[in-house]
Amino acid sequence: MKVAFIGLGVMGYPMAGHVKNAGMDVCVYNRTVAKAEQWVKEYGGTMALTPMEAASGCDAVLVCVGNDNDVREVTSGDKGVLKGMKEGAILVDHTTASAALARELYKEAKNVRINFLDAPVSGGQAGAENGALTVMIGGDESTYETVKPVIDTYSKFNKLLGSAGNGQLAKAANQICIAGVVEGLAEALNFAVKAGLNGEDLIETISKGAAGSWQMENRYQTMLDDEYEFGFAVDWMRKDLGIAKEEASRNGIDIPLVDLVDGFYKEIQAMGGGRWDTSSLLTRYTRR
Repeated sequence: MKVAFIGLGVMGYPMAGHVKNAGMDVCVYNRTVAKAEQWVKEYGGTMALTPMEAASGCDAVLVCVGNDNDVREVTSGDKGVLKGMKEGAILVDHTTASAALARELYKEAKNVRINFLDAPVSGGQAGAENGALTVMIGGDESTYETVKPVIDTYSKFNKLLGSAGNGQLAKAANQICIAGVVEGLAEALNFAVKAGLNGEDLIETISKGAAGSWQMENRYQTMLDDEYEFGFAVDWMRKDLGIAKEEASRNGIDIPLVDLVDGFYKEIQAMGGGRWDTSSLLTRYTRR
């Protein structure tokens, strides 16, 4: 299968590498050309100077960029992939974007006889590097089954959740869960340490019970060490929570926890922590 990968950030770079390592023919595009050159030097394959050029002749085109506007630029723009894709090819958007955009792109792609899936991922940079992402997918079953061997190269689990946009709705729900878990962990660590408990001993104990979580297992030590350079940034989390809030408003759904934690992340940004990882919620209590 000939594949194009558009966007070589902290997620896309290793994801594209897994596709190439699986023996597929891969052409990459990145806005910063040096990053694409670096990827080709590391993995082989080829690079293109526009998304349209990268997509030419490909069976599948995978996109992993920043936000709705970035997706529109690389898909529907003057030099976007839809201008270069062949009839019957598959466009997969791994960006965390809005469900509305996913539905829009599904229709736009169908109009030019191209198949589309919205397929945001969870698992962070480590998941991308280890080929262990979870992929939440919206679109047609036949499209999913055709491109699944590609998605399998960088995921530990992927599932079709219904029509176009449902992948993005699932990712919004995922981010809601993470926001609550991280804030709970931050409050618990602050409570425990200030009450006189040893943080490491506490986590060793409670992580074995119902309070255990991925965040607790992977972030408690860096939180206790006041280090926040690991994984998903606050700026990106606020973008994702904003998507959840917009979708909730559209459907008349109350999500007070998201409103609360999003406000806390806004405080972190004001502290200069926009690029800190999401576990930096603890700094609201420790750096005052």
